[in-house]
Amino acid sequence: MKLINPMKVIDGSRIHSFHIWLVFWLFLVILFDGYDVVIYGAVVPSLIKEWGISDVTAGAIGSYTVMGTAAGAIVFGLLADKLGRKKIILLTIFLFSFFTLLSGFANGPTMFIIFRVIAGIGLGGVMPNVIALTTEFAPKHIRSALVSFVFCGYSVGAIAAALTSRSLLPTVGWEPVFWLAGIPLLFFPLLIKVIPESVSFLIQTGRVEEAKRVLAKIDPTINVKEAIELKKPDERTPGSPVIKLFEQKRAISTVMFWISCFSAFILIYSMNTWLPRLMMQAGYDLKSSLTFIAVMQIGAIVGTIVFGRLVDKLGFKKVLVPLFFCGAIALSLIGFTNSPFIAYGLISVIGAASVGVQNMSNAFVSQYYPTEMRSTALGSTMAFGRMGGIVAPTFVGILLTMNLQPQYNFAAIASAAVLGGFAMLFVQEKHGNYNKEADKSESAEDRLNAAK
Repeated sequence: MKLINPMKVIDGSRIHSFHIWLVFWLFLVILFDGYDVVIYGAVVPSLIKEWGISDVTAGAIGSYTVMGTAAGAIVFGLLADKLGRKKIILLTIFLFSFFTLLSGFANGPTMFIIFRVIAGIGLGGVMPNVIALTTEFAPKHIRSALVSFVFCGYSVGAIAAALTSRSLLPTVGWEPVFWLAGIPLLFFPLLIKVIPESVSFLIQTGRVEEAKRVLAKIDPTINVKEAIELKKPDERTPGSPVIKLFEQKRAISTVMFWISCFSAFILIYSMNTWLPRLMMQAGYDLKSSLTFIAVMQIGAIVGTIVFGRLVDKLGFKKVLVPLFFCGAIALSLIGFTNSPFIAYGLISVIGAASVGVQNMSNAFVSQYYPTEMRSTALGSTMAFGRMGGIVAPTFVGILLTMNLQPQYNFAAIASAAVLGGFAMLFVQEKHGNYNKEADKSESAEDRLNAAK
């Protein structure tokens, strides 16, 4: 009987139509994730005017939503390792699409908050599982780039949110901006068919024939009718999945990943929720301020693609640490310029140093931990990170009520980028899973040479 190691098949595979379609659909899922997150910040000025709420209340609504995302990241990160990533991804897509759609029918802050919190639970759960699934099925030589590319969908969705809001708000109001978020429900049947289940999960749950069919799509030379035995992943040891993140000398890196993610989410949610209002405070009108959201996300896309390729050559820390510090500098400078063109350049750097950094950090975390704890690692990291997302909207809302000069508001936000840079600096790459796999391969090769 032929013995096949599924992980080696995936790691050494070439890009096939299977990969292309999977990346396309997951990119689209994350696109709507980004759209759903950013539209709140785009419509905040309209909601403040229509409902007569304060900056602090508007910030609190943003924080409540992020509380939902934090809960979703924890719950669905843990459940995915037990129930399978496909089921969780589909469930979370339905949650964030349907309840964001319903948010457009809210007639006041209370109903709006309820719908946004439930949508947030879906938003928090979808991201770590999409990262984990992309990481598992991407060929090793291009894994970081593919994971980063999928998460460029977040920035594309954010750009769509900014441009859609810019077009619709002055003419038909804020409600249709939320109704468009229901589009994923239209192609939901296709997602059920196209998104595969994790091969490791299929083997561990005894669904070997299904695992063979998935592998045959990745490597067409595999004949499912042949007598094939799939090598089982390492048995899961008993104990809490979260506690395992702190074992085998990973404790310091786990904490540093959490702090880094916390810092990145402060940057992301400060900008997503308040960038239009901050730029209006600096003297720009609403339309121009919404344009800054699009520019920031363009910077995030370019930064993710360009620096994502550098990560494969230089390593994660050599790219992510300087990017964090560049973001801090850009944020500190933006309040001092009256030139829109310089402001656009600085905002694009901030996009690369916030959303772009988080995209690449997701790839870093997903490769740092073994496959069997990947969803848990990503879910817990992003759950802790979303605490920064909870703090950020209310924190900036309070800053705005203090009537400080714009440069002081931006400088306060920049401190998060400094914290994130130092946290990433202390991540210990030598204890990562990819290094252990490399050591095993080298040891096997040494044994073979010794035998010869």
